[in-house]
Amino acid sequence: MYENKEVQQTAVLASVDTGEFDAQRSIEELEELAKSAGAQVKGCVIQKKEKPDPATLMGAGRLEELAEFVAANEIDLVIFDHELAPAQLKNIEKIVDAAIIDRTTLILDIFAQRAKTSEGRLQVELAQLKYRLPRLSGMGTSLSRLGGGIGTRGPGESKLESDRRHIRRRIHSLEVELEELEKRRGLLRQRRKKDDVISVAIVGYTNVGKSTLLNTLTDAGVLAKDMLFATLDPTSRALSLPDGRKVMLIDTVGLVSRLPHQLVQAFHSTLEEAADADLILNVCDVSSPEFDQQLQVTTELLKELGAENVPVLTVLNKCDKLPEIPMTLNKTTAAISAKTGEGLDKLLEKIVLNLPETHRHLHLLIPYDKSGLIGEIRQSGKVYTEEYREQGTYLDANVDLKICHRVQDYILLNED
Repeated sequence: MYENKEVQQTAVLASVDTGEFDAQRSIEELEELAKSAGAQVKGCVIQKKEKPDPATLMGAGRLEELAEFVAANEIDLVIFDHELAPAQLKNIEKIVDAAIIDRTTLILDIFAQRAKTSEGRLQVELAQLKYRLPRLSGMGTSLSRLGGGIGTRGPGESKLESDRRHIRRRIHSLEVELEELEKRRGLLRQRRKKDDVISVAIVGYTNVGKSTLLNTLTDAGVLAKDMLFATLDPTSRALSLPDGRKVMLIDTVGLVSRLPHQLVQAFHSTLEEAADADLILNVCDVSSPEFDQQLQVTTELLKELGAENVPVLTVLNKCDKLPEIPMTLNKTTAAISAKTGEGLDKLLEKIVLNLPETHRHLHLLIPYDKSGLIGEIRQSGKVYTEEYREQGTYLDANVDLKICHRVQDYILLNED
């Protein structure tokens, strides 16, 4: 009897700081991504340069230092916080005796680990193949060194070493399958609109507590872990609001800064759930020093998806970790703790305030010969108070706008 144990890969992170983005913050995020993928990070190196070296990204001297560190510490993997060109990948491999991957490959690998639905797996495979196709000539050494580790999940080594025509055929086949799934998703969205189903999409940075919020509000049972991209596949659950309305609450894939373009393309149909929603909950981790940037990343992606006209309610999660909230709370901002439940009542009230009006709060006196209306009001709205009076039944209720014209004559104007 032999026990197969998965050996944790050791990794070093590398970055070139040209001032284009906050390199320190980005490499800290890369470390979290590497840990999420299952790597043990042994160190990181950041080189300041005016512009990346077109041949090797880093300068020759710094790359030699990196190679020495890798050899001395028996490092399995070097992860670059940039998108490596095929030539750069090949040249770095000649100098550094370890598997070389970049930020995009790492994120694609995490997505390959997390995808559970057939659509999610197809989307990941398509993104991986499109990204790896031009890099095949430079990836042979990396793949053989990795031996099935980080960066090789998804389509698999044998497919990636196949000829380009086979991979192009596979890409075409995946695109056709996803097109069909996208059409089906589009029809479901149309059906929801036709049936007047109100949808609220939860969007935001990865690991800010979106799945915890969905679980707390709806008992959805979605995996919620303190790791990047714990949830990949979108989940929908019904949520009852204080005014009696029911909405569809949709959890979407988490975002990161500099999200690979291939993933935005591949997951376009999934992310479109946000663009098509009646309200977006933009969740951020208010206890994180980067929460401003988290909000900015989400806002930019929503704009890219054409969702800039959808109302947004900013949700400051993890407020239990701070002594005071650093932002002014108003109609479009709510402070909560999805973990402890703090502020959730206020959040639900603000969801009601920000959703398009579908009901009116009315005081009615329905004649006894029109009592059939009461059942309709109860079915499509919410009755707070019901009293039997001499002239008919008194109702304090939220009434669906579609039937307001039918109860117009029974509205009481002077009731409190």
